[in-house]
Amino acid sequence: MRTADQPTRISLFAPEGRMGKAIAAVVAEDPSFAIDQDHGDVLIDFSAPAALQASLDRAVSAAVPILVGTTGLDDLAGQRIAAAAKEVAVLLAANTSLGVALLAELVERAARVLGPEWDIEIAETHHHMKADAPSGTALMLGEAAAHGRGSPLNAERGRDGTGLKREPGAIGFASLRGGTVAGDHDVLFLGPDERLILSHRAESRMIFARGALAAARFLVGKPAGLYSMRDVLEEL
Repeated sequence: MRTADQPTRISLFAPEGRMGKAIAAVVAEDPSFAIDQDHGDVLIDFSAPAALQASLDRAVSAAVPILVGTTGLDDLAGQRIAAAAKEVAVLLAANTSLGVALLAELVERAARVLGPEWDIEIAETHHHMKADAPSGTALMLGEAAAHGRGSPLNAERGRDGTGLKREPGAIGFASLRGGTVAGDHDVLFLGPDERLILSHRAESRMIFARGALAAARFLVGKPAGLYSMRDVLEEL
């Protein structure tokens, strides 16, 4: 049995991916963590939607918690995650940045205070290799805004054409792709004669790696269930 002074062992489901390498680089500088592909205390998956079932099966089989940072997941993926969460602790995070987790809380509060009279638009920019749009983070922020309003998310995605009319209460999404942008997100609250813009800028993929390790530390010893980055913030 590991003791409290031993490093948290991390198993990477996709160690050769961009995030896998970033996490390994951060671990190399932090003695409180270690990479152990065979006997990890936590499994971290930043792979692809098609690989989700394999990573969940691995976590359940080894009886270890898992952080799922994969985006672009569908309803079936959600069902698979819910099933795994009955067996082990699962933390689902569209974005593991602690700054983004805090942004989501601010967005929810702003939406609750400002009310439905203020229109909400979410704009996000990512590198030209990103395969999904809107980003998982943008959708998560939209869900936070909708939760603040006390209503389901009514998303207007990728408007195009003429004669368009904005539906009252809808939350709009705009996605830009290009270059090597790690991730920019702006949530615009547009009211009568004033605007409030809540923003986050990711300047390096390392912020996601550091947040993933904070989430991994949080997961150690947690009972089976579904968790989020908000749960991580509450323990900091």
